[in-house]
Amino acid sequence: MIHKEGYKILLNTAILIIVVNLLILWLWPAGLIFGGIVSAIVLFLVLQFFRNPHRELIIADDNTIVAPADGKIVVIEETSENEYFNDRRIQVSIFMSPTNVHVNRNPIGGKINYYKYHPGKYLVAWHPKSSEENERTTTVIDNGSSEILLRQIAGALAKRIVNYVDVGQQVQQGTDMGFIKFGSRVDLFLPLDAKIEVNHGQKVKGNRTIIARLA
Repeated sequence: MIHKEGYKILLNTAILIIVVNLLILWLWPAGLIFGGIVSAIVLFLVLQFFRNPHRELIIADDNTIVAPADGKIVVIEETSENEYFNDRRIQVSIFMSPTNVHVNRNPIGGKINYYKYHPGKYLVAWHPKSSEENERTTTVIDNGSSEILLRQIAGALAKRIVNYVDVGQQVQQGTDMGFIKFGSRVDLFLPLDAKIEVNHGQKVKGNRTIIARLA
């Protein structure tokens, strides 16, 4: 299954591939086989990037934080969150490589209490300041007893963040909340008493890996 964010890019890629191969046929007929192989590889990579596999929730529980994205855990630390909470939180960051599924999903269900888009830079996702200086969105979900903050962060290759939520909206755990085109990191900011269930360097899958449990 292909995510809707990929439809236009796939169409433009297919048109470009057809035009390039027609030019090869006209200017260099002997290179058509090579052009076809390269075209197939390019189309496969684009399809791979925009794939949207069906993922059943590992658990339906709004006090359990499920992974909002596929990728690798690159940060687990106590830090200051100064945009919304203005206090200390546990930060858990997931790095999304170009080979990962780039759909972002709601890690819990609840009400959207805060949403903001921040234009910014395109530092590499593992840069210490990427969470504060890169293009990003900030979303706060309230499950009725706790609030968590989720931040989509663009990276060096990511040039567009898509987010489908708005303030006041009720969202369901595990449903699509956004997409990062060609990028790159999702940060979670959790209460200090949350029980973290993942380890640094662990690979996680959206809707399939439990990140933490709220007290």
